[in-house]
Formats: sequence, C-alpha cells, structure tokens
Amino acid sequence: MALSHLLRVTSQHLRIADVGSASPRRILVSVFPLTKPCQGQQKNKSTATKPRSEKGYQGGRSLWSLIAVAGGGIGVYGLWKMREPVLALSEEEDRWGKFREGLPTYSMAEVSKHSDKNSRIWMTYKEGVYDVTDFVEIHPGGERILMAAGGSMDPFWDIYAVHKNPAVLDMMEEYRIGNLQKEDVVQRSDSADPYSKEPVRHPALIAASKKPFNAETSSELLVETFITSNDLFYVRNHMPVPTFEGPDDKYEVMFEVSSEKTLTMADIKKLPKVSVTAAIQCAGNRRSDIAQVKPVKGLSWGVAAIGNAVWSGASLLELMKNLGVTEEFVRQKGIKHVHFEGNDLGPDGTPYGASIPIEFLMNPNSDIILAYEMNGKPLSRDHGYPLRVIIPGVVGARNVKWISRIALSPEEYQGQWQQRDYKGFNPSVDWNNVDFSQSPAIQELPVTSAICIPKENSKVKLKKGAVPVKGYAWSGGGKKIIRVDVSADNGKTWQTATLDHGGLDQPRGRAWAWTLWNIDLEVPKGEKEVEILVKATDDNYNTQPESSANIWNLRGVLSNAYHRVKVTVA
Repeated sequence: MALSHLLRVTSQHLRIADVGSASPRRILVSVFPLTKPCQGQQKNKSTATKPRSEKGYQGGRSLWSLIAVAGGGIGVYGLWKMREPVLALSEEEDRWGKFREGLPTYSMAEVSKHSDKNSRIWMTYKEGVYDVTDFVEIHPGGERILMAAGGSMDPFWDIYAVHKNPAVLDMMEEYRIGNLQKEDVVQRSDSADPYSKEPVRHPALIAASKKPFNAETSSELLVETFITSNDLFYVRNHMPVPTFEGPDDKYEVMFEVSSEKTLTMADIKKLPKVSVTAAIQCAGNRRSDIAQVKPVKGLSWGVAAIGNAVWSGASLLELMKNLGVTEEFVRQKGIKHVHFEGNDLGPDGTPYGASIPIEFLMNPNSDIILAYEMNGKPLSRDHGYPLRVIIPGVVGARNVKWISRIALSPEEYQGQWQQRDYKGFNPSVDWNNVDFSQSPAIQELPVTSAICIPKENSKVKLKKGAVPVKGYAWSGGGKKIIRVDVSADNGKTWQTATLDHGGLDQPRGRAWAWTLWNIDLEVPKGEKEVEILVKATDDNYNTQPESSANIWNLRGVLSNAYHRVKVTVA
C-alpha cells in the first residue's frame, strides 16, 4: 500500500479478533492515513485483553483503534529524552525531518523491507529515513517502537506529541541515514489530528504540554481555598481525551470477577451515593525541583500538580460485594490485584490502565469510589467524565479516568504505565542500566509540602519583621499532617506554621485531604535575600528529606525534599 493511501471509513464498524479473547472486539473506525499494509500487527502484551463496551465513544477511541488495526504505534518514548516541555514548534524551529543534502534517497517500498533486526529497522519521519535498530533495546516504551518498523512514525507522533521536543528530535537525527523520495512524502492535514476534539480549558491553567494536554494552575490560586475549583484542578492526560455521546445512564463498565458482567451508569447509581474529600497528586509533582540536581525525563511540573476535591459516587467495595466478592472469594481465587482500564487508548489500541493491591479494595476504610461527581458537579471531560475511579491516598496514576473495565487478578496489571513508568530508583540508576522490573510501582506517596505564596524570586514587604507565607502539605496512605515547619535562615531555626482545620479534622488512617498552612515568618534582621524552607511531618512521624540530591531518580518522580523559595525583601 502506498504511503499516500488514505483509509476513509466513517461511522462504520470493523470486527477484529481481540488478543487473548475468543470473542470479536467491536472497533469504531475514523479517518486516519495509513503508512503500510495491515500485516504483522503485534499482539497486545497487556493482560487487559477482554472485550469492552465501545458504545458511544468517538474521538480518541475510534482513532486509536484504527491505528491498532493499521498496525501502528511507536510507543511512549518522548519522555525518555525530554527535560523541558515544548508546547509548539515554529516553522523555523521545525527543521527536523526535512530534506538533507548529501544523504541517499530511498523509496517507501525500500523502507518497508527493513522491518526487523535481521534487515535493520528503518522508519520515516517527514522527509527523513532513520535506522533505529540500535535504539530499540533502550527504548522506554519497549518493543512498541517496532510497530512502526518499515513505515512512518508521523501518525503516532501526532498522538504522542511529547516526542516533538528539541532534545528528542536532535537525538533522532543521530539515527538519520537518508531522505524519503518526494513521491512518498505525504502532507498531513489537521483533519487527522487526534486532538481535534479536546475540551475547552480555563485560561489560568499553565500547560506543561498541549498534546496530550497536561497543566497546573498558579501556586497562588492553588491555596486560595481548601477545595480546589474544578476548572483549576491540575490536568494529567496521557492520550487524547475520549468523547462519550449518549445519555450518562447508558455508559457501560465491564466487571471481571468470577465471570464477566457489564453494568451501566444507571446500575451504578442505584447504590447509595457516598462522598470523600481527597487530594490527588501526580507522581511528578515538583519535578522541576528534582531536575535542578541534574536532568530528568518527564513533564516539568511545578508545585501545583495536586488538587483537593469532594468526589462523589458509589463505593467500589459495596459494588464488588454485590458481585459476590468476599474475603473468602479473594483467598480461594488467589486474587492479589485490582485492574482498572480507561477509554483512552494508545496507538496500538491498548487502553491506559493500572492496578492496586487487593488489600486496598478490601479495606472498608479505604473509601475507594467510582466517582461521577466532582465538587457537586458531573465530572468534566478532562477529569474523567462520565466515570472514574478515586483511590484516596494513592498516586494519581492509579486513579484511572473514563473507566471502562475493572478486573480482579492474581497478577499485577502488565501495561506500560504500571510496569515501565511511575517507579522510583536510586540516584545511580540511569537510562543505560535501568531495569524497571526491579522496582515496584508507586502506590501511596510520601509526605510532601510546598510554599505557594510568595513565589520564587518575588519581592516581599515585611510586616512587623515577618513575611506572610502560605502553602499546602499532604501525605499519602491516609496519614494526617501534624506539623509544618518553616525556616528563613537555611534551617538553623524553624518556626511552626498554623494548620487549616479542614486538614486537621480527619480521622487517623483516613486523612485523604490535604492540609493548608500559613505563617507570618520572621526573617533575620537586615537580610535582603532570603530563602524560605518548608518541611512537613505526618502522624507516623515521617518527614521530608533535606535535599533532592539523595532522592534524585531518572524519571523525576517522588520529589518531596524541603521546598525552597528565594525572595527579595523590599
């Protein structure tokens, strides 16, 4: 099939055999350019291989599924080489992949012959031809990169737009071996953009990346109120935001317990509505701090990749009990993990997924819910509309949005974001020696805090020799913040902040919400340049490490050292 061939199927359905399932899977197909024949499609290595409801889904789901049918998918690799996000590349800057003098020219037919290690693995990007054989072994996305072997990576980089970063593109040019002949170069149009149906966002959100959209609000706005506004709550998306068309009550979720059972939103809403006030924090919150030690790979989050909200929905434990899940059932079946999958799909058709230990679910004090409301309103699309799972005290990566499937399993979820991301390593581990299988997936997060007011490098006026300082503190696993200490003399002396009662008035072991704090911080007399430090302590007497150097890790996660803000005294 020529590179210029365009598959046009609108509002039709294909039926393909789903990997690991005896029944066919229904895929809604959308317009997307193909780069090579539908052959040699790799099998989905995730354990998430059961059929799922596709009813009413368009946008992300249809486009991703077509990519899977087309045999495409380069995998998540942009984060591997990314330090700072680039939101858009100007025409001048977008020089990568352009025709280069002095290099041989190849046809797409010739490129297609190089699709495995024996023949060398070639790919194209715009007008460039690349031999990535030697890169495959260190590709963080695993062998997903091979799904674009012998073809074009353009369609997949349109989805994983974080690849379009100067550091990534510069590295890619090191593998450049030639130019693609003009007849095979396809000009891509906006109609193929899988992000064309993204929701409108609040202008106060500061984007760390636009495709997929990831953003946080300003630190000053973050701590104005105990409950974070829906519009200002940080957004963490891994793929395009899926669109559900149809009445909410018709939305379906597949449950796999002793057998498969599909429940609609109407079924779920028959259970008593419960609410839980809980903070959710991204594993990469404060990554910009840890990156000051040395570069890391990931979005450059500040201190606001966290938010606190009232989530409402059905108790997942009560729902599971209605499906026959008991302590005895769990023991007999050897159940160790609970899997969650969303309706956001990767380029190989694999959904975003995660898992938690079964003990989290079976603990009646865990307060895990299937949420359909956030702060008394239906979930917005960015935050999981129409249904998501909320797992209080656990890293945001496991709080799966757009939930489509929940399963009990003896094994941990095998997807990319459970096995090859969101894990911590010691500071001596780098991309040359990392072994993701040797580190457990992040679940409960460590104690942390941040100074939100004043901001870094701001000018402050003293009031009676003190600077007003405000921020938040939080600890994962339901641990309550009992003290926040603040220093203006590099830790020689510490002053105790006042804690907001919204965070204090929580039961032990179920302190899911954050704690806001404030202090009029006395500063040394005569000092014009002051560095403010903060550290928090939880009710297990866990406290924050002093320096990011000793907790540095190649992904920049779990950044919880003392937060430091430099200010000038006016």
